[in-house]
Amino acid sequence: MSSVFVNIGLSLDGYMAPEGMRMDDPGYKNWGAKWGAMMGWLINQKYFRENLKFGPGGETGPVNDRVRNTMERTGANIMGKRMFDQGEVAWPEEAPFHTPVYVLTHQKREPWVRPGGTTFHFINDGPERALELARKSAGDRDVRIAGGADVIQQYLNLGVVDELEIALAPVMFFGGRRLFEHLREDVSQFRIDKVLDGPAATHLRYVRK
Repeated sequence: MSSVFVNIGLSLDGYMAPEGMRMDDPGYKNWGAKWGAMMGWLINQKYFRENLKFGPGGETGPVNDRVRNTMERTGANIMGKRMFDQGEVAWPEEAPFHTPVYVLTHQKREPWVRPGGTTFHFINDGPERALELARKSAGDRDVRIAGGADVIQQYLNLGVVDELEIALAPVMFFGGRRLFEHLREDVSQFRIDKVLDGPAATHLRYVRK
């Protein structure tokens, strides 16, 4: 069976997204600059730039290799409606997933097919159903829980997350959407598997005990 993993950026004080993050007003509470400071390491990677067709250039090396591995191992993605809503107006026409993406939502909507192999499916039957469909789509590849924080928390509470990949950036948000909230005391325990030092983030990989 494919693995289920989380792959996200995180601020030093534990937030996935800064306060006020909304695509219709990137200047609100200076969230754009804060998010850019947290995720700048990714934007500079050669593989990421190629994937989003940002043009030539970009860094190579172990961090770039990790970004490539994350994309290549992923056979399906799961995300929440908030993340989708922001991405719908920000992603290029060829969305950067190239897999089926299952969106947890109460809204009924037909699948949205994008160029490059990404199809968004809107799931109204809860996280378990989304995971069931994602596993079928992924085949022998893995399922990535892309975010946001509330969706990751749901899957952690279900005890189905096998790995956590966290890029911990040395920035402070002092508010926003915190990753490790609303978790049950019996949530799965993890051990450190790998640590990769980068100039703009420390890349931590945890696996379930």
